[in-house]
Amino acid sequence: MKAAAQITCTGLPGIPLIGEGDDLVEIISDALGNIALMSGDVLVIAQKIVSKAEGRRARLADFTPSAEAYRLAEIVKKDPRHIEAILSESTEVIRAAEGVLIVAHRLGFVMANAGIDQSNVADDPDAILLLPRDPGATAARLKAGLDARHRTDVGIIINDSFGRPWRNGVVGVAIGAAGIPALQSLVGTPDLHGRALRVTEVALADELAAAASLVMGQSAEGIPVVHVRGFAATGVRGTAAALIRPKERDLFR
Repeated sequence: MKAAAQITCTGLPGIPLIGEGDDLVEIISDALGNIALMSGDVLVIAQKIVSKAEGRRARLADFTPSAEAYRLAEIVKKDPRHIEAILSESTEVIRAAEGVLIVAHRLGFVMANAGIDQSNVADDPDAILLLPRDPGATAARLKAGLDARHRTDVGIIINDSFGRPWRNGVVGVAIGAAGIPALQSLVGTPDLHGRALRVTEVALADELAAAASLVMGQSAEGIPVVHVRGFAATGVRGTAAALIRPKERDLFR
């Protein structure tokens, strides 16, 4: 009888509030405590601490609303400065309705509010946090630093919370990845009856990001890094960019 597969997700406690310029490799290494990092492990890191370390904070006062921002603010019922901040990070407005502004982020993600967040940012009610400038490059840099320090070959995922077409609620998704096959094609793989799969692809990085989000939580839990062990997948290593559906194949656009 084949042994049951098992993946463990362990939140790393004791990570301090992150400021601009903080060394996440050192902070994560210290937070590992008794966990001896091994090749094949994956570390899922909340986008928020990456953005803070990279100085992606801003204030609404930094943005002067355009005519388009005022127009959309009337629809969405948000501060026009907030709308202008969203537009500054976006290439296209997909949908606008009261309380909702869906855009194409400059990184290619279709998401609400360009990922701009005000929760757990600062005591300043005017403060906002933008996504990292290049989460894929950041994931690769963190992997290189952790591999060198621990003599390992680990995977890194930077995750964020996204809503989805067809479904209510948000889930963790990967906006940056390194050292893992982010998207795995099962085309040609036989099912239990020997039939070859024709179109199946698995968003492995998103599945890991969502699993880790259960440990991270969504509010005041204070667990921005999760250690994952037991994940095993074959395939070509890639970046989270592989998970973005091209516009011409996106039926919701």
